[in-house]
Formats: sequence, structure tokens, C-alpha cells
Amino acid sequence: MTDRPATLRDLKASGYRSEGVKDEMRRNLLRKLRQREPIFPGILGYEQTVIPQVQNAILSRHDMLFLGLRGQAKTRMLRSLIYLLDDVLPIVAGSEIHDDPLAPLSKYARDLVAVKGDDCPIDWIGRDERYHEKLATPDVTIADLIGEVDLIKHAEGRPLTSEEVLHFGLIPRSHRGIFCMNELPDLSPKIQVGLFNVLEERDVQIRGFPIRLSLDLCMVFSANPEDYTNRGRIVTPLKDRIGSVIRTHYPLDRETGIRITDENAWTERDESIPVYVPNFMKEIIEETSRLARTSPHVNQASGVSVRMSISNYENHLSHAERRAVTLGEPSAVTRICDLTFLSASSRGKLELTLTEEPGEEDRLIGRIVEEAVKSVFDQKGSPKQFRNVVEHVEGGKTIETGDHLSTTDAIKQFDAIRGFRQQIEDLAQLLEPDLMKNSSADVRSQLLVSVGEFIIEALHCHNRLNKKSKRQGSSYGS
Repeated sequence: MTDRPATLRDLKASGYRSEGVKDEMRRNLLRKLRQREPIFPGILGYEQTVIPQVQNAILSRHDMLFLGLRGQAKTRMLRSLIYLLDDVLPIVAGSEIHDDPLAPLSKYARDLVAVKGDDCPIDWIGRDERYHEKLATPDVTIADLIGEVDLIKHAEGRPLTSEEVLHFGLIPRSHRGIFCMNELPDLSPKIQVGLFNVLEERDVQIRGFPIRLSLDLCMVFSANPEDYTNRGRIVTPLKDRIGSVIRTHYPLDRETGIRITDENAWTERDESIPVYVPNFMKEIIEETSRLARTSPHVNQASGVSVRMSISNYENHLSHAERRAVTLGEPSAVTRICDLTFLSASSRGKLELTLTEEPGEEDRLIGRIVEEAVKSVFDQKGSPKQFRNVVEHVEGGKTIETGDHLSTTDAIKQFDAIRGFRQQIEDLAQLLEPDLMKNSSADVRSQLLVSVGEFIIEALHCHNRLNKKSKRQGSSYGS
């Protein structure tokens, strides 16, 4: 930034004009819209619902409240608002509240401009320094947000009647930027009342000092619906002063949910053991979360976070990776048996409607996973196609699955079932044509095992096979 104006004189000569932060955001949004630039990169599923509401609010110069259940990208979207700010902004050098050199607010900046005149030094700050965020907790005070008398400054000899003894809180320090308050209902009502003037009059007063700081701010908030918990609520007069209340939502379809998981899950594993995830496994993981969001046994007021799909995806990937290492196989294709410990990554992502008994949450997650397998399978095939598998177990045979079985051992079992190998290959070709065509023989064999387990588990979910869980894997019989 060495080529930028360094003094007030240089700044005036450059033609710089002061601009309110909301006008700045509005200008940059219009530019992005004209140039077809993404407004919220990486945010999926909101293109036709949430994002237009946000755009309208910014164009209207509104403060915003993002209202939605957990795991709906509220905070991520709020943090992305900084990309509607200019790259850099001039401030009075040394100012705590980013004073505008052409319109200083604080006593420090006013005095410096008065003394130095056009030689007043100028600093430049980036957009990241213009965004401040606070998580609302019951112990947040007005002093944290607005400011307080700093007794250390007073002890240094500054009189209590001087503005120089003031310590500014987060809101004044967000002057000419964006201030975000996360989980607004958790803020005590008396503190919420303290925000009235900031939203309505754009000023703050500290400890009765006869000063008014006319702040230039964009105030944004996030909150869960008021019935989410009994911790608190947003006081009505405060909500009335927020220009736009924007409702967020979970992915409206399975495909969008899968895309969100693909972009957010940690998948960059050890390249020496590549792990492949068939699309039907991705669908099962996402369908598990979607079914949990409609289950009468799950408290829907708290929601089922998108993080459940992401954590489950990472967990089942790790299970397949561990299985490959244990069995000494060069690669892995994820199977139904890799969903065995999905409860570990699902716990805490949902809340039960009834009093929770030991193990009840895990049993519910297991039932939901089975329903997800059934739902996905019904879109790919029919249990009637696999009557030969049912006849095999009705003849007194059993089918073993689990992470203790190597690819070779699993295929031997499937080959023992009349016509089953060909059925698996046909379905694998239908579900994963690219993987079947472009992969090594080892990966294709593992894919056949994955599809075979999918079929067998689906038959169990349709009550065609009985399932007995063991320490190592599962046993399917009549």
C-alpha cells in the first residue's frame, strides 16, 4: 500500500470521497450483479431462496437477522459479507475506531486532525479488519459491546471528565464496517435493549458521557427460531428495528445435500490407499439426515444439522480406509459395513423428543440408516429381482458381511448364490458405469462387493432376510 495517499493532503488530492458502509456494500453488490460474479461463493442450495432476500436487504440498506436452525450456513454467509466491502479503506493513523479522515469521530482523531491539519497521517486497512463478530453469551455486558471507563487510563493522569479515559467496545470499533452478533436470543434482554440506539439512531453513549458517536455500521445477527431452546428470545422492539429477517433452510433436495457434503467433508486422505465412494453410498448418507429431519422421534425444533452428513461421510470414509489397511488391500470402495459406527458421528447432531434412555439415540440412528438404505434402493431396483438370494438363505444358508471379510472372501460368498454375481455386475454397471469402465480390476471387484452388500442390506430392510449383528459384521439368514 506504499503508493496510496499517506497524509490527509494526499487523500484529498486523490479525489477520495467519504461513503457510508451500506452504500459501499450496495455499490459493490450492484457491480457483482452486473458482472455475474458469485455473491456468496461456496454457498449451495440458496440460489433461488435465501440469496435473493439477502441481496434485496443490502440494496435496501437494511440491517439483517438470519433466522434458522443449526447447520444452515448462517454464520458462513454473514462472514462472506466482507466481500461486499472495498479492498482497502483510509483511516486516521492510530485510530481505535477506524475514523474517517474527512469526518473524524473520536477525540483522538479530531485532535490529531486539528493539530496536524493536512499533514495528518493516514493508514489503510483491509476488509478483514472491518468485520467484527461476537458470540452472545449470558455474561456479555454493555461494556463489551459499547464501551467503559478505563481506570488504567485514569490512573495515568487523564481526568474522568475527558473522553480519553474511554475504552471503546466492539460496536464502536466496528465503525465503518460490519458488526455481527451470533445467537442473538442468548443475549440478555437488557443488553438487547442497549442495542436500540445503535440500530435506530446510529449512535452510542458511554457511562453518561455527554458524547454521541454517530457510527456508520452494518449490523447483522444470527439466531435460531425462538422455540429452539428456553435460553432466551429476541425482544420484540429490537426485532422491529432490524430491516430484514431472512429465513434459512436445509437443502431442499438430496442432490444439493450431497454437493454440500462433497465440498465440505475432509476427503484428502493418504494417496497410497485411495478410497472410492459410490454415489449410492453418498445418497444413503444424505438420506439418513433427511429422514432424521422428518422423524417424529427427533426434536424438529432443534433441527438436524448439515454437519451430520459431513461427519457421517468422513466417518464412513475413515472406516473404509482402516478396513483396507487392516486387510492389506491396496484401495477401498466404501460398503454398507462402513456405516456400522455412524452413530458416533451422528450423536449430538439430533435431539430426541422423549426422555433419552441409555442407547436409545444409537438405536434410532440405526433404524434411520436402515430406512435410508431402503429408500435409496427402491429408486434403483426391486426386492422381487433378487428372489434367488432369498431362496438361498431359505435353504439354510447364511451370508456374512462386514469389515473382516476381504474382497475375495466376499465375492466367493456371492458366487455361491445362483445368478447373484451377474445381478451384481448388472446393477454396478447401472449405478457406477464410470467406475466399472475406468477403474482397475481390484477397484471393480471391491465395487461388486459394495453393491452386493447394498442389495443384501436392502432385502433385510424389506423384511426378506433376517439380520443378526455380530462383533465382526453381520449375518443374514431366513
